Amino acid sequence: MKHVVDIADMKISAEPGDILITHALGSCLGIAVHDPVACVGGLLHVMLPLSTIDTEKAAANPFMFVDTGVPRLFIQCYQAGAQKRRLVVTVAGGACIRKDEDNDFFRIGKRNFTMLRKLLWKNGVLLESYDVGGNCSRTMSLQIGSGEVTIKSGGTTKQL
Repeated sequence: MKHVVDIADMKISAEPGDILITHALGSCLGIAVHDPVACVGGLLHVMLPLSTIDTEKAAANPFMFVDTGVPRLFIQCYQAGAQKRRLVVTVAGGACIRKDEDNDFFRIGKRNFTMLRKLLWKNGVLLESYDVGGNCSRTMSLQIGSGEVTIKSGGTTKQL
């Protein structure tokens, strides 16, 4: 079954036939985690790096922010049977949708990816692969049974 992960949303599955998919990854990040032994995976679609800009929004929807959404992603995967040492982490998005990247004043995509890398590093988690940056929107999907991550962008499809 296909489960759509909306913007500022997260889905977890332990069903081998499930596919988690998220669309419109511009400056947002799609963060996929998968435990191949437990056959557990999750997909998170975050918008912004730090919840400190609006703690009320973060409390209402922690999946909006990297610093509050990522810990919940990992915790819920652990609760479903995943183990930290086996998790494969894949990321896509973090783009600058403007044609002129030099005028991307807020650099949300870059800041999202930087925050994620810091958070993973602090917690001893390695990033397996990623497809970030550029100026194209992406669609990301995670096949729970195989752990296969697919990225569609600009008319092309690739596996991460």
